[in-house]
Amino acid sequence: MDWELQLTMLYEYVDHHYHKELWVYCQRMSNNSQPKFSDVEVLTTYLFGRIKKRREIIDIYEYIRDHLLEWFPQLPHYKNYVRRLNYLCNVFSGLLEKIILDFPNTDVLHTMKLIDSMPIILANSKRSQTAKVAREFANKGYCASKGIYYYGIKLHILAIKRLNALPLPDYIGITPARDHDLKALEIILPQLSDSELFADKAYINELLKNIAEQEQNFQIHTPVKKKKRQERELDYFEKLLSTAVSRVRQPIESLFNWIEQKTGIQTASKVRSYNGLITHVFGSLAAAMFILAFNL
Repeated sequence: MDWELQLTMLYEYVDHHYHKELWVYCQRMSNNSQPKFSDVEVLTTYLFGRIKKRREIIDIYEYIRDHLLEWFPQLPHYKNYVRRLNYLCNVFSGLLEKIILDFPNTDVLHTMKLIDSMPIILANSKRSQTAKVAREFANKGYCASKGIYYYGIKLHILAIKRLNALPLPDYIGITPARDHDLKALEIILPQLSDSELFADKAYINELLKNIAEQEQNFQIHTPVKKKKRQERELDYFEKLLSTAVSRVRQPIESLFNWIEQKTGIQTASKVRSYNGLITHVFGSLAAAMFILAFNL
């Protein structure tokens, strides 16, 4: 698709949903309620920069300034642009919800749901003890899949499996890095009635399985995990079950890898505030889901 058509399509989409209802996320009560460089332009330029694989705000700003100034002649100075983005941070999550609702509803297996998480790293292991960014939410945690300590948050996605395609996100949320993945699952439980959930070993909890099967009529499938101090190897059927669950779960891992490839969402070392963190996470996700939903 031609970049001009992409940009026009994105602007019209953002403009429609912003003026329909998303404006309530950033309502102004001042004389400057209609700035020359509109909120729609701020949102569009950031998302378009993300779609064009500009990972940092400064890179997005310079790309717009150097190549698209004819489209956005009222582009403010960089500091004002960053301030406006942070002010609009909560709009991105609302826009993300709209994009997911507009997703093509084809080849969707509604009863098969997949869940996983990934770290959003504000500071690596060397700086994790002293990092202070967004301390009202972020903290130090451990990522078992990467084998690292880090300072930041976790991104959780519950997705619906699709045939021969990346899964469709159904729930997206964030938690502090230190929180166990089960806490996110407990929040999502009401959305899982009459379905099967495929998860990794982090979600193994017999009590939770019993509650799910008895009260909500859904089942949790996870790979078989060795018990503490268990010396024997898993038997043939346990290994077979673990392999089968992992194969069903593979698309959610592919979705996370695809989002990271398109947006670089995992690295947030340039973020300097809580609002900046929300912009980084949900702005990246909105850009990625726009690409996926509209096949850019």
